[in-house]
Amino acid sequence: MTFSLTPSYPDNPRLDELVTRLRDYLDGELADYERGLGLGPETPLDRSMLEPVWQRSRELGFYGIHLPESLGGQGLSFTELAALKEEIGASGRQLATSVLGDMGGPLRVGAIFEHATEHQIEKYLMPVVRGERACCFSMTEDDAGSDVRRMRTTATPTPGGFLISGHKVFSTGGTFADFAILVARMAGEEESYAAFFVNLDSPGCRVLPGDLPLSGQNIESDVVLEDCFVPQENLLGEVGQGLRIALGRVTANRLLHCPTALGAARRALALALGYAANRTVFDGLLLEKQAIQHRLADMATDYYAARSMTYDALADLDAGRRPRIESFMCKLFVAERSFEIADAALQLHGKAGMVRGAEIEVIWRRLRMFRVLTGSSEIQRNGVIRDLVTSLGA
Repeated sequence: MTFSLTPSYPDNPRLDELVTRLRDYLDGELADYERGLGLGPETPLDRSMLEPVWQRSRELGFYGIHLPESLGGQGLSFTELAALKEEIGASGRQLATSVLGDMGGPLRVGAIFEHATEHQIEKYLMPVVRGERACCFSMTEDDAGSDVRRMRTTATPTPGGFLISGHKVFSTGGTFADFAILVARMAGEEESYAAFFVNLDSPGCRVLPGDLPLSGQNIESDVVLEDCFVPQENLLGEVGQGLRIALGRVTANRLLHCPTALGAARRALALALGYAANRTVFDGLLLEKQAIQHRLADMATDYYAARSMTYDALADLDAGRRPRIESFMCKLFVAERSFEIADAALQLHGKAGMVRGAEIEVIWRRLRMFRVLTGSSEIQRNGVIRDLVTSLGA
């Protein structure tokens, strides 16, 4: 893997062509669409803004591109999907996460196909793939984040299905989703969980605006259920499999969160270079100062190291291996180093970087969140040491 702020893939012509087309769409048509809507980094997103992006991205072949050909995708490898996700992160577009289907789309439901019935596939999953419906995942609760087994949402068997009661938070995309894939504890049981398709317009189910996160993105929601009836046919998998389904393909998912952060770090580095090359201080360019040169060199080195280890682990996945400890290491290293790159870039911008809504400030906030989201750095360290100790036979 070579270092570049505009990576190319000459050894993989298909991927090289996809990356080029994706960049053209992100920087051209999608950028124009966002300008026409007057979108900013904190603009509340609604269905009318998103559906055209889903449909256009599907027309261009990007929406659900990772899925097998039988489901309308191109059967991308993990490494190929990561390269596209990196471009999403580097683009700076407000709607970029809708292009591949990460925001309520196919990237959210791809791993669910193997657990779903034919009825569930036709009613819920294929409409998502076609950009006709959107979903959210509802598992997190106020007292059940990293320790998901503390969840208090319960499912009580009743004739024909289940009655679900509880309060889910941080259901990303719930504000415009049609249904949730929701995990609940079985009533009266300590260690039995089940996953369900829950229509968000069901009686007893309310979707409320969630807390505004540090990123400023208005995409979080609370899902509140009060004896919400969910029919038996909406049970995903079997009772007792809820956590396994929700946390399935954990190693792959942990690794696939990294490229978007890498893309954002790459963008931060590019912004810092551009600013230093044009900012005049004390009768000279900022880029001419050795202290600035060294800091930029460290930022580039950190990005290259984080990217290299991530794609190395993804190559293992593509080869059929399970790089479990490496996935913990990658999420930890990428989260910490990407934020350090953004922090240094903001520092280098000085006053210009501290303006609310400035691009580098937006990147800084989102990468600060990445150190907590999808498993905090402390959780990743726990995973690394646990696997290290296990490898010693201790």
